[in-house]
Amino acid sequence: MSECTHNCETCTQNCDSRDPKSFLERSHEMSSIKKVIGVVSGKGGVGKSMITSLLAVTLKRRGLNTAILDADVTGPSIPKAFGIKERASASSIGMFPVKSKTGIDIMSVNLLLEDETTPVVWRGPIIAGTVKQFWTDVIWDDVDYMFVDMPPGTGDVPLTVFQSIPLDGIIIVTSPQELVSMIVAKAVNMAKAMNIPILGVVENYSFAKCPDCGKEIKLFGESHIEETAAEHGIEVLAKLPIDPDLAKASDQGVIELYQGDYAEHLCDVIEEKTK
Repeated sequence: MSECTHNCETCTQNCDSRDPKSFLERSHEMSSIKKVIGVVSGKGGVGKSMITSLLAVTLKRRGLNTAILDADVTGPSIPKAFGIKERASASSIGMFPVKSKTGIDIMSVNLLLEDETTPVVWRGPIIAGTVKQFWTDVIWDDVDYMFVDMPPGTGDVPLTVFQSIPLDGIIIVTSPQELVSMIVAKAVNMAKAMNIPILGVVENYSFAKCPDCGKEIKLFGESHIEETAAEHGIEVLAKLPIDPDLAKASDQGVIELYQGDYAEHLCDVIEEKTK
């Protein structure tokens, strides 16, 4: 085992005193990215990718250039939501993201596969390295806001993103279940350990509205997100309902046509907190 050289730029040791920022990677020399927001969750199935897509679509409608780096390598769903079938291209100078119908730049492992249903059966370090390459080797042109859709949990990929990509903040996505306190705590503690700003938490699937009387039905029981957020000193940014129209738009690859305003306040907060 090699010894610490006391130079974090060249040393391979992961010392406790090592500044996490020393691991930051530079984006491609031809890239222009102003703000980077991570979208994280402690567990899967909470609609994180859908919220990532909504944020990019909403800010794009406001006249900002947006992009999505799909870091959920083994479960990439972003291209599906946008109806993208074409493959990403590359040249001798780097890779190029695929543009959605409204001009959102997207890079995902599914855009590199011949068949989108091919499973990505890779070891953790290879997956993490691929995500890092999406940042260093892809030419992201004139991006105002990039959203990084991360896999659930606190494993290799979230760690790589937190260490390698200069995040301006993260949004934690969760659902109204009893174990939410523990799940949010894991995401919060990881972000704090890596000195990543937490913009707030979003509770998805908070309720469903009866199509006949409009009554809110809490399918997962009463929410405790306010107490959990207060415990960690973070803000509840939104409590979003189960919306069949949004799910349908995502499944059909036309999320850019969805007219709901659920992400408007979220985008207000993002713009205000990242000025």
